[in-house]
Amino acid sequence: MSLSKFGFIVTGAGLEHAQHRAVLRSNRFEMIVIGVSDPAHGPAAARLLLQEGVQLIELCGGFGPRWSAEVLETVAKRVPVGVVSYGASEIPALHALFGD
Repeated sequence: MSLSKFGFIVTGAGLEHAQHRAVLRSNRFEMIVIGVSDPAHGPAAARLLLQEGVQLIELCGGFGPRWSAEVLETVAKRVPVGVVSYGASEIPALHALFGD
């Protein structure tokens, strides 16, 4: 078995998980991207992705430990969940982008 259906949840101002989504599809692979305005909406987005049959979920770096754990609990080991992270060298640039 190989990965053929992948889910990605991204945070961004004004994004609503029921409305903001994109699908990249080839004849052998599909990636569903769902946007949320707040990491607290991640579990609901993860439930949608599970209903659509994804085999793996990736979370953008904006989720942090608390909301990543909430998504993991929601998924309950039905699929692997990964989190995008940044190395220590990127902290100044992230701080400049997001502030306190």
